Amino acid sequence: MVRILVTNDDGIYSEGLRKLADACLRIDGVEVTIVAPDREQSAASHALTLNRPLRMLKLRENEYIVDGTPADCVNLAVLKLLRDDRPALVVSGINFGPNLGDDVTYSGTISAAFEGALLDVPSIAFSTLVGEGFSFERCAEFAEKLIRWALDHHHDPHIILNVNFPVEFSGVRVVRLGNRIYAGDILERKDPRGRTYYWIGGGKPTWRPGEDTDFEAVEEGCIAITPLHLDLTHHESIAPLKPLEELLGHPAKG
Repeated sequence: MVRILVTNDDGIYSEGLRKLADACLRIDGVEVTIVAPDREQSAASHALTLNRPLRMLKLRENEYIVDGTPADCVNLAVLKLLRDDRPALVVSGINFGPNLGDDVTYSGTISAAFEGALLDVPSIAFSTLVGEGFSFERCAEFAEKLIRWALDHHHDPHIILNVNFPVEFSGVRVVRLGNRIYAGDILERKDPRGRTYYWIGGGKPTWRPGEDTDFEAVEEGCIAITPLHLDLTHHESIAPLKPLEELLGHPAKG
């Protein structure tokens, strides 16, 4: 029996989570365990809860709710709940909203997959644009096909597959991350007592033009699959920075 861990950042009651779990259950020989946050954790990034204890409550067979972040959920599932029967795959989503380009650094959906990678489990994250006529069901049908493929072929835990669905799609493209332009994203308001407060995330995002990017793919009606990895090293900069070893590597005298 192959075990798949399903999680998300929209919370345990998200329709996208249910559709993704159902897609996994349609695969013969698969047992699904759901471990998800008790509330929405959008933009939680890769936060782990270290300043308070976590609680994990069993809702029903193979389904658990955690009062923490998506990364907490994966950590508890792999290292505690499933430590004697580790999952073959972590799937995160289906997120209500896209996770494209630079936004992957904020995403709780992506970070759940990254936590799987850190724990040596191959992982996939699924997200969808939302608009008139969008359907989690159609996304889940594609997710099932990709998960079937991944169980046989996607065995490198250091490569995370980031999948983004357009509202309507008619093809698939494997692409790189795009670049978002961040501007005008702080909203300032006054509360009833006249005190100022702020909302982060206001305004409509814009993207730099670029060929073969995830943003371009979904704009053209294709499902975007982007392989991500945890090595953030800019390898090309190592050689030019080598002189710093000699310049700054000696202790100051005096």
